[in-house]
Amino acid sequence: MFKLKLPTDPRWANIAEGNIEEILTDHAWCEQKAATNAITLITMLPEYPEMVTELLAIAQEELDHFNQVHETIKKRGYTFGRARKDDYVNQLAKFIVQGSRDELIIDKLLFAAMIEARSCERFKVLTENIKDEELKVFYRELMISEANHYTSFIGFARQLGDPETVNRRWEEWLEYEADIIKSYGNKETIHG
Repeated sequence: MFKLKLPTDPRWANIAEGNIEEILTDHAWCEQKAATNAITLITMLPEYPEMVTELLAIAQEELDHFNQVHETIKKRGYTFGRARKDDYVNQLAKFIVQGSRDELIIDKLLFAAMIEARSCERFKVLTENIKDEELKVFYRELMISEANHYTSFIGFARQLGDPETVNRRWEEWLEYEADIIKSYGNKETIHG
């Protein structure tokens, strides 16, 4: 899926299902951070009105997902905890090139695409492996949405830069992500 080099071990779903309250809280904060990231990208791309419009829609959709996860937490009687540090995302951020403005924006778009791709893949693993029928349906719906976000971010990067150069850089992102994801998949967090 999305040419990810290292798929998630399906046993991660068992870890996640062992503490649904924690996975839902972590997931809620991931959605909030995704909305914030989309808004940050808007501030970097004001001269591209079509991209701004689509990024605004993504930000609103991510906030809607945040709300859906928060409502699920409340409905189940869980406690919504504080934001979690996302070590996976922090490690990915180290790969963002600090070159020209255009290079930085393209890399931030690829960074966003990578997070969406891995999140989507994790939602698929949950959909296929957990016993909780309500959450299976919930994560299947989110999986589709995240796939659309991934496609948008990759498309924006290709619009802003030479598509061949962007594709080569995406391959570098895939290799980098494959190396760091080896350390994850053993916690009840979306990326952990």
